[in-house]
This record gives sequence, structure tokens and C-alpha cells, in this order.
Amino acid sequence: MPTKLLSSAPVIHDQTILATPADIGVRLDRVVATHCPGSTRAFILDAIANDDIFVNDRVAPKGSKIRAGDRILVHALFEQADKRVKPEPDLPLVVIHRDDALLVLDKPAGMPVHPLGPGETGTLANALVAREPALADIGDDPLFPSLAHRLDTDTSGLVVAARTAEAYTFLRDAFHQHRVDKTYCALVRGSPPDTARLQHYLAHLPDQPGRMRVFRERPEQYAGPRLMQAVTEFRVRTRYRDHALLDVRIETGVTHQIRAQLAAVGCPIAGDKLYGGTPDRLDPPRQFLHAAALAFTHPTSGQTVRFTAPLPPDLEATLAQLTQ
Repeated sequence: MPTKLLSSAPVIHDQTILATPADIGVRLDRVVATHCPGSTRAFILDAIANDDIFVNDRVAPKGSKIRAGDRILVHALFEQADKRVKPEPDLPLVVIHRDDALLVLDKPAGMPVHPLGPGETGTLANALVAREPALADIGDDPLFPSLAHRLDTDTSGLVVAARTAEAYTFLRDAFHQHRVDKTYCALVRGSPPDTARLQHYLAHLPDQPGRMRVFRERPEQYAGPRLMQAVTEFRVRTRYRDHALLDVRIETGVTHQIRAQLAAVGCPIAGDKLYGGTPDRLDPPRQFLHAAALAFTHPTSGQTVRFTAPLPPDLEATLAQLTQ
């Protein structure tokens, strides 16, 4: 998981605000926003929730109204300028391809693609902007700079980054419009058919953050989180006694799509504890899912380009267990 390094980021520290007549009766978060214009409402609400803002030396909820004579202590608060990826040159970065328009990277398992908040480190984006600082300014989200798409933290494999604003717009649109051919390698439990095309509707589970619910058909009456259609195709590359190695193609890009859909048809990915994929006799170090190949139209040449990434050693070792 990313690491939050609050003390290492250039934040507001231990700033005292004395309530003015204009602050009386105004909510705490709004008062702090007035006196700390370099920050944002989202950062202020996070600071209040993290007990980093005090009123008269006491923790106060965000809805507190300021009274005459109140003293507000801002112990720690990010500013808008802090919403940038921290360069980390010591992080590994494997570059499969580089040209004037884009980079193709091979992300290791266990590394998030980008930070979720200011000060977080240990991600692919941290490694990327350390090598190419100009990429930090590409895109509309400073914490997700230049990157055209995402992978789960424990999924290894190919990630594409743009090196120009024009390439970024082109690539993001290509991924959003499903014009990128994405192939994954997955080891599953069970005995799937030789080929299959899976079509489901997925939605986030409100009571289980980070997990998706799968519907075989669109419910006629449904009041939960937004439903997203997911389409996945696979073919069996190799069969083992209790497992099968699949080549998987996805036409859509829904969160946990491959993991949730394969589990829904009784073939969970080996090592995927979230969706029931850890068998008794095989214990992969993580979910056996690897983004193995990408093909798309190059943003400047207009030609179709294809990139591949070999299975990493931990997954190769898992396959070796199956042949012993």
C-alpha cells in the first residue's frame, strides 16, 4: 500500500487562527478555508477527520460553528500546491518501450499505480516522475500524471504513460472507448471451458469497500451503486490437475473485472483471497494475474503497436509447483 509521509510534505504546520467577527457562526471547515486560501475544502475536511485541526485545544467535528474568541490551531494541512507526486528515484522502473509520445512500463506486483493522496509514496507514478519530471504536469489529476490507465496493486504487467499532452488525450480516449486490445495471463482454480465469453454487470459493494458484486443480468429493480457492464473473453492455454492457465482479453475496463467475473463462474484466480482464489495445495504469493500484452494505435504514427511483458519470477515459480 502507499505510504503517507505527512511530515515530509510541504504542508501548513501549527498555524493559529483567531476568530474574527466575520467567522462567528460559520462552520469550522469554511473558516479554515477562508484563512488558508492555499488549501482546498477536501484537504481541510481530511485534516479535521484526522484530528489535525483543533478549536480551543480540543478536537472539533467539521460541522462545528465558530464562536467569538475561539482559537483554531491548524496542526497539519496540505495546500493545493502539495497535490503532486513526490519523485522517488530509488524506486524501480522497468521501461519496455520509450519514444517521443509514450512510455510502456512493466509494473511489479505490490506497487500501486499512483498515490491516492498527497504525501503518499511507493507508487509507479513516484518512480516515473523521478525519471521524467515533465510528466508530472501532464493530465488533469496531479496525483495521476501522464498515466493512461490503472492496474490493481497486486497485478503485475504493462502500464502506458504519455510523454506529451496530445498523446495523453489520445491514449486516455483510446482506453475509455475500449480501443485498446488488453490481454492478461491468469491462473484459475477449477476446470473452465476451452473458451468463453463472460458478460456481467458489476457494482461496488457499499458494505465491503474494494469488492465488486456480480450480476448475471441487469436487475429490473436496483437501487444500489452504479451498474457497469463487463465483458471478458478467455481461452485455456494450459490445463493442470486442479487449475488452468488462461489468456484473458477484456473489452471493458471495470474495477476487478477479471477477478470478479472468473470467480462468479466458479474459476477464481489462484491466490486472490478477496474472491476466494487460494486453494489448499497451491499458495501463490499474490493473485496470479499479469497484464501480459497491449495493442493500440500509436498517437503520432497512426500505426498499430503491440507490447508484451513476460511472466515475472514469482508467477513462473507458481507454475513450476504445478508440474512437480
